[in-house]
Amino acid sequence: MKPQLIVALDVPSVEAADAAVQRLPNVTWFKVGLELFTAVGPAVLATLARQQRKVFLDLKLHDIPRTVERAVQSASAHGVELITVHAASGRAALRAAADAAASAGTRRPSLVAVTTLTSLGPEDLRDLGVQRTLPEQALKLAEMALQSGIDGLVTSVHEAPDLRRAFGPAPILVTPGIRPADSAVGDQKRVATPAAAVNAGATYLVVGRPVLDAKDPYAAAEAILGEMNAAQVPRG
Repeated sequence: MKPQLIVALDVPSVEAADAAVQRLPNVTWFKVGLELFTAVGPAVLATLARQQRKVFLDLKLHDIPRTVERAVQSASAHGVELITVHAASGRAALRAAADAAASAGTRRPSLVAVTTLTSLGPEDLRDLGVQRTLPEQALKLAEMALQSGIDGLVTSVHEAPDLRRAFGPAPILVTPGIRPADSAVGDQKRVATPAAAVNAGATYLVVGRPVLDAKDPYAAAEAILGEMNAAQVPRG
């Protein structure tokens, strides 16, 4: 599968989301995260559907199995095509999410599990009582998620090669923390360029501020897409 760009709609309103999408006819996928969904709810999903865009709903579902199951069912009914669950919710919740997605039939969304947030560093894991290294923690939670029927993983670019070696070409790998070489890092500690993400085996690259905050968002997205295309390498 050719790697895809997802632009994160980290904006506060449907109007702002609609304006951003209209400025980006060269982008198919958009991420709706906690900020926007909490502000406006499913209304933004309808806006994206009207513009024939694909939705990555990034709410990192982390709850008891029944609640996670119903949330996936609701998102599927809205036509969402990619949804995050949190691997730390455990095997039962992950299996419930996978079963709910499968029950959606032709509207089945793909599910990707978050293992460790890209804002976390080694010291943060120690604060949480996790003794594994970041790569070890990501690998163990990834294995549990995939065994539970989840389609793929959200991962830092830095862990992506290990996940590809461990699990092969089948899992979807979504890589946030993507920053063009001349961009500010912001609040993410583990970032990488679009080229590095593609070469690491990413399926989807998530970019927010470097596109939305650019003077010319269309040109910024084109530059990222160009870097992604130039970086594509054969995968065995």
